[in-house]
Amino acid sequence: MYWSLLSIIFAIMSIVVTNLTKLYKEQKALNDVSFSITKGEVVGFLGPNGAGKSTLMKILTTYLPASKGNALVHGFSVAKAEKEVQKNVGYLPENNPLYLDMYVREYLSFNANIHGVSKDKIDEVIAQTGLTPEAHKKIEQLSKGYRQRVGLANALLHDPEVLLLDEPTTGLDPNQLIEIRELIKNIGKKQGKTVLLSTHIMQEVEAICDRVIIINKGEIVLDKSLQELSENKTQIVEVEFDYRVEEVALQRIDKVEKVENKEGFIYHIHFNTHADMRAKVFDFAHDNGLKILQLHQKNTTLEKLFVELTRATQK
Repeated sequence: MYWSLLSIIFAIMSIVVTNLTKLYKEQKALNDVSFSITKGEVVGFLGPNGAGKSTLMKILTTYLPASKGNALVHGFSVAKAEKEVQKNVGYLPENNPLYLDMYVREYLSFNANIHGVSKDKIDEVIAQTGLTPEAHKKIEQLSKGYRQRVGLANALLHDPEVLLLDEPTTGLDPNQLIEIRELIKNIGKKQGKTVLLSTHIMQEVEAICDRVIIINKGEIVLDKSLQELSENKTQIVEVEFDYRVEEVALQRIDKVEKVENKEGFIYHIHFNTHADMRAKVFDFAHDNGLKILQLHQKNTTLEKLFVELTRATQK
């Protein structure tokens, strides 16, 4: 019964991180970090530079040992079953190390031999990552976007259950960004791979991910689905009147949560509804003989939330 229950849990959970801590001498790169990721989820791992993102990625690949705690990847411990973890993880590091003097197909063939996978898999990942028109070229001849595709193809060669992508779109131009984002989304959504995507770019998460985990100074400060964040957004209406208004009067408007006087006659009115409340503010002004000088929505974005959370923990 116990083992059958464990097998069900492992079938559902691709990554389980429990009380993970990493020390570099006196410095804590990770401090008691815990989270789990369900099979097939695409999760954005956000944080400022030095927050601990790359350290956690390296622990999950078994490249670095944890100081305390443990992590399971596809049910295997990173501390006790390194080879099994490595078989189930595809990793694209931030600097994407490639042998530039090798041809694309040659490079993938070299890595296929290391993994002991069929040569047929090379053609499969080349097609899968859109490398077909460039497969005959040397890697040094490729653009940054296509080099990232080679890195992704290499990470997919051994058909891993989990993909760990560390800053996969750094240095790409806008067109390359869109292409790589679509490629990662397809790998996660259509092929059922579990993807943990490390980045500090908010648009990346909103474009690709189901869920966001924000880390700062080695600690998790947020772990929520994108849908949950969207549903929980507070609608903020910024209004400037021609005259000072008592905040208590504005709080009588329907569905108001709080009112802030930002400066002068400018107010931020927070509503607990998704319905556009600007008409209600306009009616309030009309009923009270006020003129509106400006009126617009300032809803909370993921970027603002990120700044608030990371600044708060830095104080």
